[in-house]
Amino acid sequence: QVQLIESGGGLVQAGGSLRLSCAASGRSFNSLAWFRQAPGKEREFVASVTWSLGITAYADSVRGRFTISKDNAKNTVYLQMNSLEPDDSAVYYCAAKLVSTTSYLTDYNYWGQGTQVTVSS
Repeated sequence: QVQLIESGGGLVQAGGSLRLSCAASGRSFNSLAWFRQAPGKEREFVASVTWSLGITAYADSVRGRFTISKDNAKNTVYLQMNSLEPDDSAVYYCAAKLVSTTSYLTDYNYWGQGTQVTVSS
């Protein structure tokens, strides 16, 4: 089992910044990722990082604005979100993948409870 606890969400004005954190505990994992889901929309991939090599991947919609990073000592992954837009408003979820697969978009085994991000215009 992997337990994931997200924090750092909140309300911010358009153009502002937020940093999300996800603390992981339990068994070891291959990678951590952030997904988001807005009301009435499907959950979508935001960013991921492999735990040992630190290889990152981003959705086109956030590349250049969001940065995913990790602290191995704290078993924590971060999502620095800059230049936020109202369309970034969603519940953000942290997810863990136990083994490497061919796609960074799928095959996540554990999910956190989510943290709300609201960007006002």
